[in-house]
Amino acid sequence: MSIGQIIMIAVFVGVTFVLVQIVNLIFRRLERKNNAAHLRFSRSVINVFIIVMTIYMLAQQFEVTKDMSTALLQSGSLVIAVATFAAQQALSNVISGFILAFSKPYNVGDKIRVSQGNSVIAEGVVTDITMRHTIINQYNDESCIVPNSVMDSSVITNTNYTENIGNFMEITVGYDSDIQKAMELMKRICAGNELTLNTMENKVFVKGYSADGVILKTTVWTKNLNDSFQACSEIRLALVQQYLENGIEIPYQTVTVKKG
Repeated sequence: MSIGQIIMIAVFVGVTFVLVQIVNLIFRRLERKNNAAHLRFSRSVINVFIIVMTIYMLAQQFEVTKDMSTALLQSGSLVIAVATFAAQQALSNVISGFILAFSKPYNVGDKIRVSQGNSVIAEGVVTDITMRHTIINQYNDESCIVPNSVMDSSVITNTNYTENIGNFMEITVGYDSDIQKAMELMKRICAGNELTLNTMENKVFVKGYSADGVILKTTVWTKNLNDSFQACSEIRLALVQQYLENGIEIPYQTVTVKKG
């Protein structure tokens, strides 16, 4: 390989690097104004297109690879057929990525839950969307990488589309306890928490009976999911403390071991 060819390769690589950086810079500025899913996806597509075109143009500069690249281009239908068969799953992810990017069921920064049937695949905050997959930062700080084809075929619950979040709260009290008082305390504690949207008008219901006692249930309303986690934690703690102070039993199972 001559010095001229090495310089040519270096120029092509350099130009490609600069173009990719320019595309990334432009899209980063756009994403600051609108952090939409289609922007992340479009950036990935453009970068891949630039790299593929650079490889093709570079191949055209050398006699060894020129005929090969021309033949591949001329027999494009065969190449596409073989590539489609060999990379069905990858193409499925790309096509699903296009659908998700422009239908916009979620954007970067949205809190979502991805479900199939009765199983939750991932739940957390969307941090990135690429041609192949979506990255979700779960609440345990693990990153879940979900293929776009899976995202496209799943049920997506986007909490950013709702103004308020409702979370069920249940607690069991003993049969010998003052059930009415327990219900009033539960209502007052939920309404008194500064993160909730509950008022004294929110209802507390008797959900049913168990082997341990009566199951009380209500809904804790908050503005967003983060507030819901914090409010429910504080309410559970306050319920235990208030029930103990007011003589309301929270039953728990015990095991008695007798020596034979």
